[in-house]
Amino acid sequence: MLSKNNPIQRDQLEMVALDQLVPQDHLVRKMEAALDFSFIYELVKDVYSEVGRPSIDPVILIKLTFIQYTFGIRSMRQTIAEVETNMAYRWFLGYGFHDKVPHFSTFGKNYERRFKDTDLFEQIFYRILKTAAEKKLISAEHVFIDSTHVKASANKHKFEKKVVRKETRAYQEKLQEEINQDREDHGKKPFPPDKFDKEETKEIKESTTDPESGYYVKDERTKQFAYSFHATSDRNGFVLGTIVTPGNTHDSLILEPLVEQVIEKVGKPKAVAADAAYKTPVITKFLMENEMTPALPYTRPRTKDGFFRKYDYVYDEFYDCYLCPAGEILKYSTTTKEGYREYKSPKHICATYPFLAQCTESKDHQKVVTRHIWQEYVEEADHLRHKQAVKEIYAKRKETIERVFADAKEKHGMRWTTLRGLKKLSMQAMLTFAALNLKKMANWTWRSPEMA
Repeated sequence: MLSKNNPIQRDQLEMVALDQLVPQDHLVRKMEAALDFSFIYELVKDVYSEVGRPSIDPVILIKLTFIQYTFGIRSMRQTIAEVETNMAYRWFLGYGFHDKVPHFSTFGKNYERRFKDTDLFEQIFYRILKTAAEKKLISAEHVFIDSTHVKASANKHKFEKKVVRKETRAYQEKLQEEINQDREDHGKKPFPPDKFDKEETKEIKESTTDPESGYYVKDERTKQFAYSFHATSDRNGFVLGTIVTPGNTHDSLILEPLVEQVIEKVGKPKAVAADAAYKTPVITKFLMENEMTPALPYTRPRTKDGFFRKYDYVYDEFYDCYLCPAGEILKYSTTTKEGYREYKSPKHICATYPFLAQCTESKDHQKVVTRHIWQEYVEEADHLRHKQAVKEIYAKRKETIERVFADAKEKHGMRWTTLRGLKKLSMQAMLTFAALNLKKMANWTWRSPEMA
């Protein structure tokens, strides 16, 4: 039987409480039950004056950002528009039916005047992480590290080319010491200090819209200004730390500060899993010297097709030389200022070698094999990856840190940004990952009233 709804019910008066309109299992109820937001008052008390007009409650300001990042709303303007009509959001903020919602510019003004140069968002992130740890939800003996690019709010066609100085890496001083020691051990003169201190430059594209972003090239189609969000998670998918850099910063440079962040805030992990971008002598040395097991993947040889692979040349550790496929010895020649030993074949023998075309294209018929002075750490990491325990740790990457980034981009608005500058992007990263952690903790600890 055909029936019609009576639209007169739109004007019907009801006696109803806001609490009745929010479903018992709504995510905002779970978030409110999982975390007491009153700790924010203590964090912000020093940036508020004791005189003047009453401010908007700082807890409401922070809760507004959690609504935005938890539910993937693209801007604060849109968030305020949603709060005006969404009863669950009003309930979460503690507003009634007729309470006036703040203007969308309120958070931005408070950020510029009060929060910009503080560590407020970092403290909020770690307070949520601490609460999750107290509830026994964190399992940080194995950590998983990766990064993802977030498109900057900048036109890729508006840039200036600049020549800038290459940054000195944190481990450079120690590497230089070991290079000179290695040269002395081989009867070579150590490099003078000015050999290392020589200023190296590179040409970059700097955005005129957002100069702090970095030009990122993935393939012919993907060329853009972006930021890199580096993060580490535990085996349960909780984000343990994050660092934001320009999009042209290599992943391997950020692993050490990220791991140190985890050690300081959470505790020292037993194993660290990462993809092939992190498989470098510096990283493997850092992890092993600090008694952390590297869980790294197999990497294919980068030799041209038709040529002998690097592994066809066998290193003899006792005699410090390489043996080529023909059984000839490649003797140590020198150690470069980049930290690579060079081993060279005998020219007069190689010139008559029948498989020379598979060995080298050098005009003087000499094969040169390079080996980093810390290469033994990479080789040990290669041995470890065959162990079943390490295989299982590495296999968890796709379920942990890769899932974190997938959720953040698809559900929490992290695919691109409307903000500009490293400070604001760091705020976005902290709030996005704090929202992810809070959402996970809220769902895992929720007990509905019917079950209580």
